[in-house]
Amino acid sequence: MPRVIDYPIVLEQLTAAGFVSLYHNAGAFGFAADAHVHAIGWVGVDDPTIRDAARGMVRKITEPYAPTLARMLEQAWLSHLPGPCWLMPKSHWHYELHFGNRELLKEVLPELGINPALLRERNDGSAIEFAAGESALLRETAERLLSGLRGSDFMIAFPRYATLCTIHHHQQLWWQTREQALAQELMAI
Repeated sequence: MPRVIDYPIVLEQLTAAGFVSLYHNAGAFGFAADAHVHAIGWVGVDDPTIRDAARGMVRKITEPYAPTLARMLEQAWLSHLPGPCWLMPKSHWHYELHFGNRELLKEVLPELGINPALLRERNDGSAIEFAAGESALLRETAERLLSGLRGSDFMIAFPRYATLCTIHHHQQLWWQTREQALAQELMAI
């Protein structure tokens, strides 16, 4: 079953791997301003808020959006990013479990064997680690988030790789990687 990784460990390991914390105590990470990063967006529902400059990075996904995106995420993890991955709110758990997506997370977390009370008062982006062999749980969780997130986003970090994936509340997955070959493979999935 997935397990919670305390935020000090998340911060230490991700910064040691070259990621940059974008907001104090949050699960939002990115890359240094001078890093060469490849971005890929897997987009379901049409989104006029995507800037013209980003449209060349977009791969349009057909319906059903959430299940298709979740299957693609699972395939990317299994085929190109083996090892554990970490799911965290780009804000923090206290916000998400009080205001952001409380009802959704009260259903999703117990399905992962995690009591929401364990995260409810954490004013940080502690991670939920999915280990090898838990790809079905990640796929199901991603599908629920893609279908149900309202107004805020979650992030999946791949601690062994220079790769991040944002689960966007507009039924989108946005990848960032420093690996050009991986970016090409993600576009081809």
